[in-house]
Amino acid sequence: MHPRFLLRCAGVSVVGRRSNNQDALLLRPELGLFAVADGMGGYEGGEVASAAVVRAIEDFVARIAADPEGTWPVRPRRAVGPMGALLDAAVRAADRDVKALRTGRLSRMGSTATAVLLAGDRLAIGHVGDSRVYRLRGALEQLTDDHSVAAELVRSGAQDVVAEQFANCLTRAIGMPDPFAVDVRVEPLCAGDRLLLCSDGLWGALSHDSLATLLAIEAPAEAAQCLIDAAYAGGSTDNISAVVVEIQSPGSNP
Repeated sequence: MHPRFLLRCAGVSVVGRRSNNQDALLLRPELGLFAVADGMGGYEGGEVASAAVVRAIEDFVARIAADPEGTWPVRPRRAVGPMGALLDAAVRAADRDVKALRTGRLSRMGSTATAVLLAGDRLAIGHVGDSRVYRLRGALEQLTDDHSVAAELVRSGAQDVVAEQFANCLTRAIGMPDPFAVDVRVEPLCAGDRLLLCSDGLWGALSHDSLATLLAIEAPAEAAQCLIDAAYAGGSTDNISAVVVEIQSPGSNP
């Protein structure tokens, strides 16, 4: 992380009302790298897929950080800039790894992938699926667009036909046979920014205002736990995961 900023971060993931936890978290503050993956595909498949996603993203970013001249597994997407290209390649590497594991009882597995990379005064986001990134900077802003049937209907102006059966129907996911593009976004960073990465088990159970209020709790660990607890109390039936990252100036108290 560039010395002009410091990070405080915390992550919590709970099984909730499910029988096993298919979410996976990645927190590597020394790399400025954070991710949430929400697996799908049966009892074992989802947790295998999400674990493979965060492992692939971590391995690639850490390898390039240690050796900037290292070989990339895919052609860099230059139009999104160096940070965006790095995350794009990391997510596509995750897709390759999950596809390689899709055999036998794991043949139907897949996962979302939502990752952020912080360096200098920039934040890069790489995103596939319906896990989300929010930024609290005075007001709360959603920085990712869901890749789901329900979200596509809302964006097309057909929200009146959005029904419960479309809530978990993804239009893009890691490991699926169809080709896809990684959504990449690069944003400026400011001291005082709060970031929230979360699975749909969290955002689906809380209002926008509730997310903003709880994300503003001073200690990131307390904020993450309160978000989890509120989502569970709000009736979430899924695994619930939250990563909270606070951007601080070097003179801030830890």
